[in-house]
Amino acid sequence: MDEGGIAQLDAKTQSSASECSRFLRVPPFPGSKAAAFGSAGVRPGIDEPELDRLVERVAELGVGGAFWGAQPQLPQEPYVLVRVRDREAANDAASRTPDGHAVVSTKTLEQPFDPWHVLRGASNAIVDADDELALIAALAGVPLRPVGEGPFSNLGGGDRPALREALRPLAVQRFVSPFTGLALDFAEAAELCGFWRKLIDANRDISAAIGFAFWKRETVAPLLWGGSEVPFASTVHDPKAGDRIAVWKSRSPANTLSRLEQSGAELIEVEDGFIRSAGLGADCVPPLSIIVDRLGIYFDPGRPSELEQILQHGRFPAGLLDRARELRRVIVDSGLSKYGAGGPSVRPRSDGRCTILVPGQVEDDRAVISGGQGLKNLELLRRVRADAPEAYIVYKPHPDVEAGHRKGRIADGECLALADEIARTGSISALLDSVDEVHVNTSLAGFEALLREKPVTTYGVPFYAGWGLTRDLGPVPSRRTARRSLDELTAAALLLYPRYLDPVTKLPCPPEILVNRLSRLDYPRSGALIMLRRLQGQFKRRVAAVREMVSK
Repeated sequence: MDEGGIAQLDAKTQSSASECSRFLRVPPFPGSKAAAFGSAGVRPGIDEPELDRLVERVAELGVGGAFWGAQPQLPQEPYVLVRVRDREAANDAASRTPDGHAVVSTKTLEQPFDPWHVLRGASNAIVDADDELALIAALAGVPLRPVGEGPFSNLGGGDRPALREALRPLAVQRFVSPFTGLALDFAEAAELCGFWRKLIDANRDISAAIGFAFWKRETVAPLLWGGSEVPFASTVHDPKAGDRIAVWKSRSPANTLSRLEQSGAELIEVEDGFIRSAGLGADCVPPLSIIVDRLGIYFDPGRPSELEQILQHGRFPAGLLDRARELRRVIVDSGLSKYGAGGPSVRPRSDGRCTILVPGQVEDDRAVISGGQGLKNLELLRRVRADAPEAYIVYKPHPDVEAGHRKGRIADGECLALADEIARTGSISALLDSVDEVHVNTSLAGFEALLREKPVTTYGVPFYAGWGLTRDLGPVPSRRTARRSLDELTAAALLLYPRYLDPVTKLPCPPEILVNRLSRLDYPRSGALIMLRRLQGQFKRRVAAVREMVSK
């Protein structure tokens, strides 16, 4: 290996690797800044067992070529897929098609197309021997007739040794991670492409996306992209049964939602994720993570959600739990919360008493109305004081309420009649570190407290209640019977359920990438719209303060 860690291979292997270097590609997500994998050279070599594993894994992931491309409707009967440049060869291929088999020429398909999709039903493929489609056909197990000369001319026999040798120039490639700049082996790059493929395929059937504020669309679009432009719209004029429509319900008119439900369309709920951004949604800071749920939504205990199904029935292998444990460690160590990294911890003046943090919420928020049975912030404080009469209670107003944008403000006099302290400044993560317990209605702060291994009491029914990790005073659904560890809850809520966007590359990413960006303050700063919203919030707070003084 040379000083850069790149092996010096023979010229033939280097040339073949160069020809195939674009087999694994970065999809053109909307707004993304990474158009392709960078090259980090090649590794020294690879043995046959590893090549066999790569053959199986690449076929399982369905990556290579334009895997994000269109998935056209294909014949139901057996067909032969043909892509050859020479007209005479194409005519010859068509003439030798078995009786009863249709011929599908790639020239008739929308470009680019998903090669794995168009090969899935093929009985045979007739492809130029220098075309990556020939390699994909062999990887997919489709009988292949290579035409002419090229690196894949030996794949017509369908034997594993020839497939190994065809894959070898690719398998020794090393790539540059678009997120970290570090080198990736072929297997790691394939897994990353598989991660993107799974996301893209999950979005392909979305026919419309409504209720999405214009300032959210830039970061939401890559996470809802199914290979073509995300169909954002203000309404759906002619909904039909079976349509699948992504909807941000809190931003969609009630009559529109009612009309969609009556049509038989399937509504796919989208909401902010649990690690959202470095600022408030009420300040028009776009989300860097979202929830996409086809069953319900995590904060509504009235019906199952995908998150509840994961927690109730999911499997959590050791590797996933290791990731969850490490992610939790980074979040706690960096003081990260839903709206970014926190500041230094400040201990409340509790005089040695048990210190309880009570986070306020937005009172007209759907999570409070559904999961919290409409419990108001003042009533929550009353219940906490009744439950813990001797405790030192710290009340933390919700940041959107404190910013002047949402409902839920408690007058200081009323609040301090029940609480010992109002924590207006400082981050929620710093407070969580400094208190003994956390009592919540449905606040996400309860989940963030669990990440820090703090005792949590719930009065409503948040998604993390009912799994054996909290003291639950609310009506937890009887269908939540599984007992889960903290690492399992973390894996479900942060690794398996949400989707994340890297604010630097604008590519969908694993949560570890976003957590790292936020913890290091490695992300773009506020824009003009955000500053305007913050000024509006300041004005609303001053008006509220004047009204309170006048009322006295």
